[in-house]
Amino acid sequence: MRIRVAGELCMGHGLCAMRAPEVFELSELGTNEMAEFEVPAGLAEQARGGVLACPEQIISIIEDAPAS
Repeated sequence: MRIRVAGELCMGHGLCAMRAPEVFELSELGTNEMAEFEVPAGLAEQARGGVLACPEQIISIIEDAPAS
């Protein structure tokens, strides 16, 4: 699972990092500028909570393709 953040649209509410501190990091300005990254193993549910917490809805989940 990967996460994509439209960081240029981040307003700095910080709710993603409050909900999922092990997944999301904020800049010194309090904004999320992480762009796209792999979610650490075992933190998928936390990551989903952080995505849902974003009031700007600028964070999206990219699911891994199923193995064939």
